[in-house]
Amino acid sequence: MSAAPVAAGARITTARALPLLRLDPRTKVLLVLATSLVVMAPDGASFIPAALVLGVLLALSEGAWVRAVALPVGAAGIAAVAYLLPAAVPHPAVGVVTTMAAYTVRFVAVGGVALHLVSTTSPTELTAALRAARFPRAVTVSAAVMLRFLPTITTEARAVYDAMRLRGIGGWGGMLRHPVLSIERFTVPLIASSLRAAEDLSAAALLRGLGSVTRPTAMRPPRFGPADLAAALVAVVLGAATVLW
Repeated sequence: MSAAPVAAGARITTARALPLLRLDPRTKVLLVLATSLVVMAPDGASFIPAALVLGVLLALSEGAWVRAVALPVGAAGIAAVAYLLPAAVPHPAVGVVTTMAAYTVRFVAVGGVALHLVSTTSPTELTAALRAARFPRAVTVSAAVMLRFLPTITTEARAVYDAMRLRGIGGWGGMLRHPVLSIERFTVPLIASSLRAAEDLSAAALLRGLGSVTRPTAMRPPRFGPADLAAALVAVVLGAATVLW
C-alpha cells in the first residue's frame, strides 16, 4: 500500500512523451524563474501575452497539442472576466471577481511555462542539472521530491474523487447541496494520502542517495545545446517586443 504512490509517480514519469525540442533542465528552470519574476511584478500584466506565446511554443515543442490550444483559450476567457465584466456589470461585488481573475491570468501564463518543466523533466535529470549549477543540496533534494510529488498527488486526487462518486457523494449536485461537507470529504482523505505519499517519496529519495554529502556521478551529464540558445533568444525577443510595444 505504501509503495503505490511511488509506483504511480514512476509510471507517469516513464509515460511522458519525448519532446521534439529537448532543452537542458537548467534552461527550463531559468525560463520559469524569469517568467515568474516578470509577470508577477507590479507592472507585469503587459508581459502576459509574451509569456503565453512562450508557453504555447514550449507546448508545441513537446507535442502537447491540447495544452497549446487550452492555454490561450483559457487565458482569454479569464481575461474577458477580468477586463470586460466590470464594463458590462458595474457592481462593487464584481470588483472582487475581476481582481481574482486578473491575478489568475498571470498564474495561467506562468503555469504554461512551468508545465513544460514538469512534463518533460524527470527528477533524475533535474537533480543532475541543479548539481551542475551548484545549487545547495537542500534545494536539489526538495525540487526532486516536489517534481515527483505533483503527479502523485494528482493521481491521489482522482482516486479520492472516484471513490466519492462511487459512494454517491461526489459530483456537482453534491457540491451544490452540501458544499462544506463535500469539501471536507474530499480534502481529509487527500491530506492523509498526501502525507503517506510524501513519506514514501522522502524515503525513496534517501535510498537513492539524494541527501548524501558525496556528489554522485551523472550517467548523462546535462549540457547546453542549440535548442537552449534558441529558447533563450525567443524569450529575449518576446520580452523586447513587449517593452517596445
